[in-house]
Amino acid sequence: MLRKTWLEINLDNFKKNCQYLIDHTNKKLIAVIKANGYGLGDRYLAKCAIDAGCSMLAVSSIEEALIVREITDKDILILGYVDPKEADYLKKYDISCAVVSLSWVKELINEDCKGVKVHLKVDTGMNRIGIKDKKELKEAYDLLVSHGVEVEGIFTHYACSDDLNSNFTNEQFAKFKEAYDYLNVPFKYIHCDNSDAAIDFKDDLTNAIRCGIAMLGYASNDKDLLPVCSLYTQITNVKKVNKGETIGYGATYRLDEDEIIATIPIGYADGFIRRNQGRKVYVDGIYAPLVGRICMDQCMIKLPYMIENRTKVELFGEHISLKLMAKELDTITYEILCNLSSRLTRIYILDGKKCMECNSRLETINNGTF
Repeated sequence: MLRKTWLEINLDNFKKNCQYLIDHTNKKLIAVIKANGYGLGDRYLAKCAIDAGCSMLAVSSIEEALIVREITDKDILILGYVDPKEADYLKKYDISCAVVSLSWVKELINEDCKGVKVHLKVDTGMNRIGIKDKKELKEAYDLLVSHGVEVEGIFTHYACSDDLNSNFTNEQFAKFKEAYDYLNVPFKYIHCDNSDAAIDFKDDLTNAIRCGIAMLGYASNDKDLLPVCSLYTQITNVKKVNKGETIGYGATYRLDEDEIIATIPIGYADGFIRRNQGRKVYVDGIYAPLVGRICMDQCMIKLPYMIENRTKVELFGEHISLKLMAKELDTITYEILCNLSSRLTRIYILDGKKCMECNSRLETINNGTF
């Protein structure tokens, strides 16, 4: 690792979370590793999810599916839209996809679709993709089967499962069950539960759960889950700054007294956004506030005493939870993780020790790719 700013990913905890979710629900785990495994590395998470006993991997696009297909022959489901004209890719690489509408089905059957695998998406209130009308759902199913398409699954997506006081999930499940009963056909995969629902919502219809963020240790009710990732950097410069001077762009922070200011090499180009100004980091056993605006590549912290260069700084991890960070930034854990850029080196921990160091930018250079 050359630039001392890195994301540490504990694959031991990831595996334990996968195993907990399977044991807790007694259902098949569809491991959602879209968006490059929420920024943590889809190939590595896929391998660990398989080792932990998952039954299927889920991604958001053909491109993501092809990346994962390179390392496994496990079932793969594309949750987002796939152009029906790409049916050949689905067959060639044995990839399942979501049925997003009846009109989509009518386009698909005009292609060479025999042997394509699909999961019927039932829209129960998310109003994103999927079929709402049960008669249209039946028509879609009949068209697919009559043209040799394998309908291996049926699913929906809960919009409010993170709100334990909401009745919306119950309403969505009732609509899903009504659609399922109306079809009255068997499916290999029947799945509704996203991460929060997998932990807190119970039903005797579905046989699979579809989890992403819970595998990483984050859910509304995550007391039995283990956090998987931490973000670190190191102090690169420490100086005494005099009363009346300012820190950073726009001179937004002016010193009321002499202070000790340290610089750390992380900024908004790494996904550490400007709204982090005023929050705290953890260094040398203390919490230190970020002062001045977050720069593209660096930011500054106020220290109560001199601390040596190269001292490790935690942005989130054991002492600053990712959930707390998300709350303070008025966002969600997903967004923070997905925003972490490829500039950050990923360090993977397996069997209690560092097993791999990955920086996709450097890999491109080392591979001679232009």
